[in-house]
Amino acid sequence: MSNVLVTGGAGYIGSHACKALRAAGYTPVTYDNLVTGWKDAVKFGPFEEGALSDRARLDEVFAKWQPIAVMHFAALSQVGEAMAKPGLYWRNNVEGSLTLIEAACAAGCLDFVFSSTCATYGEHDNVVLDEHTPQEPLNAYGASKRAVENILRDFEASHGLKSVIFRYFNVAGADPEGEVGEHHRPETHLIPVMLEAVDGKRPGLTVHGTDYDTPDGTCIRDYVHVMDLVEAHVLGLRWLRDGKGSRIFNLGTGRGFSVREVIEAAGQVTNLPVPCTDGPRRAGDATKLVSGSTRASEDLGWEPYRSTMPQMIADAWRWHKDGHYSA
Repeated sequence: MSNVLVTGGAGYIGSHACKALRAAGYTPVTYDNLVTGWKDAVKFGPFEEGALSDRARLDEVFAKWQPIAVMHFAALSQVGEAMAKPGLYWRNNVEGSLTLIEAACAAGCLDFVFSSTCATYGEHDNVVLDEHTPQEPLNAYGASKRAVENILRDFEASHGLKSVIFRYFNVAGADPEGEVGEHHRPETHLIPVMLEAVDGKRPGLTVHGTDYDTPDGTCIRDYVHVMDLVEAHVLGLRWLRDGKGSRIFNLGTGRGFSVREVIEAAGQVTNLPVPCTDGPRRAGDATKLVSGSTRASEDLGWEPYRSTMPQMIADAWRWHKDGHYSA
């Protein structure tokens, strides 16, 4: 089977991508420093420990496995941290990605699937976002991802590197078979934090901002199931392997949910109350981020079949109750 180098393959989305790649007939080679990832999540192919900043280690891994493509997930991704420590995000996400891209080009591995984000768009009031929406990121996380997109374009011009860039919205849910799931240190994503509160593993959920210009005053986000998301990455890899060239895709459902709507849905799925309190806005948060794109469906044939809020919460709840990583 053909090898695909998966950076961040021990993390939440990367581990699910490794499972999808294995099912599609590829061998995912996880490259991860385990700072935020989990060794227990590496179940579907070989593991190589290393940092994106270590060019010699990257060269060694490329030479050993000779991957046909790179699927790049490894990045810091917390908005609050990005606002407080922008230098950390520029150094890790941009410098690390640049080193990886240079190593890939040197090895002749010229198909590159990149995990970007809708955070590159920033705040656009009452606008559904498509791939042509101006990129005006509000924080160093979104800005660092936009910078990597620009680097990929430059390396296409200079080295012939082809890329599929996925700008995706809020990722949720877990592998329905329970082999991998979402587990961060510390946990900051809304749905797992909410489920920890439901389960009594934290005092409660804080709703960050109740005075936004939305029907119930809380932020609105477009949620996509992690298994739907990684299926798009496999389709993107096939797009490149078929020689169709570089392309940018939004990955979302086109349906936005407010924080309060997600809380209500969690109560219905778990049949338990969700303890929560109202708090101030969090710096760097946009009011509404919803995809208006159909490009992934039209070009890749991608459909987010599992991306209903009850299904995403149910799969996350099952993982929360049954799954864990020990190291």
